[in-house]
Amino acid sequence: MMKPEPALRAAGEGLAMPALRWASLSILLGTFLGNLGASIANVALPSIAADLGVQAAQAIWVVNAYQLAMVIAVLPLASLGEKLGYKRVFMAGLVLFTLASLLCAVAPNLDALVAARILQGLGGACVSTIVPALLRAVYPPKLVGSGIGYLALTVAISAAIGPSVAAGILSVGSWRWLFGINLPLGILAIVLAGRLLPANTPGKRRLDVAGALLNGLTLTLFVVGASELGDANGRLAAGIMLVLGCISAAVLVRHQRGRQSPLLPLDLLQIPVLRLSVGTSVSSYIAQTIAMLALPFLLISEMGRSAAATGLLMTPWPLVIVVVAPLSGKLSDRFNPELVGAAGLALFSLGLVSLALLPASPSDLDIIWRVTLCGIGFGLFQTPNNRLMLVSGPPERSGAAGGLMTMSRMLGMTAGAAIATIMLDLYGTRGAGTSLGIAAGAAGMGLLVALLRMRKSPKPR
Repeated sequence: MMKPEPALRAAGEGLAMPALRWASLSILLGTFLGNLGASIANVALPSIAADLGVQAAQAIWVVNAYQLAMVIAVLPLASLGEKLGYKRVFMAGLVLFTLASLLCAVAPNLDALVAARILQGLGGACVSTIVPALLRAVYPPKLVGSGIGYLALTVAISAAIGPSVAAGILSVGSWRWLFGINLPLGILAIVLAGRLLPANTPGKRRLDVAGALLNGLTLTLFVVGASELGDANGRLAAGIMLVLGCISAAVLVRHQRGRQSPLLPLDLLQIPVLRLSVGTSVSSYIAQTIAMLALPFLLISEMGRSAAATGLLMTPWPLVIVVVAPLSGKLSDRFNPELVGAAGLALFSLGLVSLALLPASPSDLDIIWRVTLCGIGFGLFQTPNNRLMLVSGPPERSGAAGGLMTMSRMLGMTAGAAIATIMLDLYGTRGAGTSLGIAAGAAGMGLLVALLRMRKSPKPR
């Protein structure tokens, strides 16, 4: 027999041990699956292209379809979670992700694989968007930072091991097993979540279909336009798409104004601390994405390192985040999270400046300590900043706050990738060093916003 859903201590007070521990495990397992799905397919693109008989440029849509589906679905799913209940949307996402993984594994051609990846991206979006709200529901208020720290830890681990897992599977089997591995993990996550997660009371709100369509159109224009900026032959079309995206965004904002619980959370963005936290998040992810894309070109093409050595030299970044993220969560529960986050951004900015100023022939140690400093700074910043975004709004808008967390990350990564691509297209591999300088500038801008946030809200949260 299925055990009854665990009850909350009281409204807004979270779960008691050991229910908290097991509920948190089920949430983080879903997070792990969603993030692994985003990163594991990249390494397999050449194998997929060869096996399905398509061009490499066509195979890239196996990755793009997942990312685009996630971006478009984030805000509508946040709204849906507030209407139907976070547990229901989370469970639906796990089921959809698992079934779509099966469809990916048996896809007979590229079109079927891309369609299955769209469904998988929608399932991953359900999970990613709802997770922050679920963490706020199950963790007592004084421990929310720890919960978000474990979330950052899970994201870092899945991002770090994704390429390694993919390489290991491809060395002994077909690319189809990259998706098949999700089946047992997905079933386990569904069982755990169904038994252990508490159900929240659904909210009374109407689904904004017109807003969802405008949101999808706006984000599609922005994401596809930004991705095409790096192609010199496609810049005119990219520019047109970005202009149309701005027009669509203006129409979306006009449509959303005056709504009590808007799909585009304009009500939350009126809260100064939350609005500034979104700004720091976008800036930090722009900086990290530029650095992650530029560093391999700098190390391999300009400094003569091998691909294997470059991978090892960059590994300290995600590994340090694995260690620092839970620690920063505990620090943000004990101390002012705004101060902890600002300190992290300062270290992150310093690390990027030091990378931009690398000598022409650095030793491995010269590179490693700089990369490690970036990882420490980013890990120290990320959890307190996400905590501020999640708890600055009312509890009934936790779904929308979680959507903002996910959206700010995706927008930052998209913008960072576009900037790095343009620099490499304009200046070749010589643009890698300049790109790191731009990354440092973006992190510094985020630090200025974080300092402004401290002036706006001097009291600890």
